[in-house]
Amino acid sequence: MKAIFKLLAVVFLGMFIYAIYVQLNDPDATLWYAIYGVAALASILFIMNKLPFSIAVILFLGYIIGCALFWPEQYEGLSLGEGDIKNIEEGREAVGLLITAGIMMIYAFGVKTNK
Repeated sequence: MKAIFKLLAVVFLGMFIYAIYVQLNDPDATLWYAIYGVAALASILFIMNKLPFSIAVILFLGYIIGCALFWPEQYEGLSLGEGDIKNIEEGREAVGLLITAGIMMIYAFGVKTNK
């Protein structure tokens, strides 16, 4: 089970690094560098068995709160050309935070079960 969690963390680390990379053209790129950079750091710490359970839970809560704050007034999906670009962009950001929160929850579970 421990090996599966580590493999998932390596995959998530790659995804977070890619998420950082694709923010290059974003007007608020610095914010997203920090958001996904913290998630990448948490992945590295998890892989090294250095991520405390409390930090994983705090990150989970932070990303959930971020998802709620970024959620658009009217959710119109994630595809361009199907609605208001602002709603779609906010929806994408919120879903990204929701996915990241889920990953932090997996890390918290992994830390708790692997002790």
